Amino acid sequence: MDAIAKNVYIEERYLGVTLGVIVQSRGLVQIDAPPSPDDGRAWRASLMGMGGGPERVLINLDAHPDRTLGARTMDCTVIAHETTAQAFRNRPNTFKAQGDETGANWEAIPGLGSVRWAPPEISFVEKMTLHWGETPILLESHPGPASGAIWVILPEEKVVFVGDAVTKSQPPFLAYASLPEWVESLKMLQEPEYKGFTIVSSRGGVVTPQVVRNQADILKRIHDKVEKLGNKKAAPAAVDKLADQVLKDFKAPAARQKQYAHRLRYGLNHYYARHYLPSSRHLLDEQ
Repeated sequence: MDAIAKNVYIEERYLGVTLGVIVQSRGLVQIDAPPSPDDGRAWRASLMGMGGGPERVLINLDAHPDRTLGARTMDCTVIAHETTAQAFRNRPNTFKAQGDETGANWEAIPGLGSVRWAPPEISFVEKMTLHWGETPILLESHPGPASGAIWVILPEEKVVFVGDAVTKSQPPFLAYASLPEWVESLKMLQEPEYKGFTIVSSRGGVVTPQVVRNQADILKRIHDKVEKLGNKKAAPAAVDKLADQVLKDFKAPAARQKQYAHRLRYGLNHYYARHYLPSSRHLLDEQ
């Protein structure tokens, strides 16, 4: 576990996403959870000696299974955006490890089986503020990677957790994205308001402003190419070819090539169907 500011820590050793924890006088504010039950129990045990008050709360930065599968293991109140809460209302009560390969990290967990979801108990639409200590914790809606994507902002500590808005050295998740809104969110992250902030990605930990700029450039290129395909009413096969082209933008290690290729093909095909094939939209709502 690494300290990135006073009473603010991140953990990158678990498969899934970069986790966060904020220690305040009322208790611990946790950001996301590892998808593996074993990792969840280990993470929970490691938090027991961190101090702060006795209460616990978990913030999910969006509805992606990598960060929400392990929420029940954390055994505390869950907070998320209202759209994320709605996604859980549309899901079966139990998650089953089967279906399409999406390039997500949870798919590499052996013997995952069935997992009961822990839907958010508190949700918000635009903004929410937690007052659990001397400094406030701001939760803000920043759609892009998903319509329910949020950031956790610590204005006094100058830290912002941006979830999948930035994916360091790996392809983004595009299936439920809105690329124009995503690019706009990254533009905001580059404004003077966030100058000097420590930016924490859920897919790569602390990232530099240059990584943010690179992410914005890649998303703009993807959007331009998908728009051209959509305007031409191109067949889905053309989307697979685009995924192969986009993969070249990332220097993926050999062991990750197959996973990242699946991520891009799945994501781009879903994105294309949602935005350019109107008859498919109702079948591809965020899950």
